[in-house]
Amino acid sequence: MLDKLEAIQQRFNDVSEQLTQPEAMSDMKRFKALNKEYKDLGKIVTEYKAYQQVLSNIDNAKEVISTEKDQDFREMAKAELDELMPEQERLEAVIKELLIPKDPNDSKDVIMEIRAGAGGDEAAIFAGDLQRMYMRFAEKQGLRMDLIDATEGTSGGYKEIVLSLKGEDVYGKLKFESGVHRVQRVPATETQGRIHTSVASIVVMPEAEELDIELDMNDIRKDLFMSSGPGGQSVNTTYSAVRLTHLPTGIVAQCQDQKSQLKNFDKALQVLRSRIYEIELAKKNEAEGAARKSMIGGGDRSDKIRTYNYPQGRVTDHRIGFTVYNLPSVMDGNIDDFVEQLRLAESAERLKEGVV
Repeated sequence: MLDKLEAIQQRFNDVSEQLTQPEAMSDMKRFKALNKEYKDLGKIVTEYKAYQQVLSNIDNAKEVISTEKDQDFREMAKAELDELMPEQERLEAVIKELLIPKDPNDSKDVIMEIRAGAGGDEAAIFAGDLQRMYMRFAEKQGLRMDLIDATEGTSGGYKEIVLSLKGEDVYGKLKFESGVHRVQRVPATETQGRIHTSVASIVVMPEAEELDIELDMNDIRKDLFMSSGPGGQSVNTTYSAVRLTHLPTGIVAQCQDQKSQLKNFDKALQVLRSRIYEIELAKKNEAEGAARKSMIGGGDRSDKIRTYNYPQGRVTDHRIGFTVYNLPSVMDGNIDDFVEQLRLAESAERLKEGVV
């Protein structure tokens, strides 16, 4: 492991030097790639330096214990060693996890789509509850959530809502939220007090940039229509809403949240690019045999991944068998335990496969 860490330290220094060169700054694609590599390597180098310091302190403490005649000094060194050994183990575990090759998309922003499924009005209300849950999570994580497009339910919530989330390692945090979420509760619309089961599906896509995928604008049909949702005086008076259709694939994206047609076009293009990028990624993974049939899966849209049971105050993630009994807190955006447990499950699987 030390040899690998030394090589990473050297690469970090090389990348740091390259970032200062004029030729790197003149090539935006290369500069962006170097900057990302510098940031990723920097996390490992920081822990490596701390690890080196701990190893040095351990050697010094052992030398004092073996050579120092003063009993008080030896006792102090033993006490220090008792603190240093667990810290060495902790840093080794942290570094081993950092050395696991990351999904290159983990650092990307995301496009999130939430759609009501079976359950009628209650499913739309649940989709709205999920949107609020992720909004609260984003606030607590310092992420920015923006609305791209939404179709409201007749009794509240959303039939469909498309959002963008921006910040640090957003896709890495939210990629395992893709799938079918199920709720069991007495709906507000139920007069007999019976428990209903409704579902909503979530798709989390890495936000694709122009550098990730090139689109030929000749392959895209642009349609304009009047906005039908909240938006002030412009609603239903101007053709500011934009619908884009990618003719080769038939993929459609639209945005009507902004009053400006240009801003709606940019947001719709952002969604369209990400949807096409997601399809290309799936093809690439399949070709490379990288779509592992694991416990946590690959975010298959048809997989039932989580149940929110209101009568029992219980939330269960079926992929890893993880259950908590603090449903109100979860619905208020405290999904950190699920995010962390899923991340650990992924890391454990990669370690089993001998990636490190």
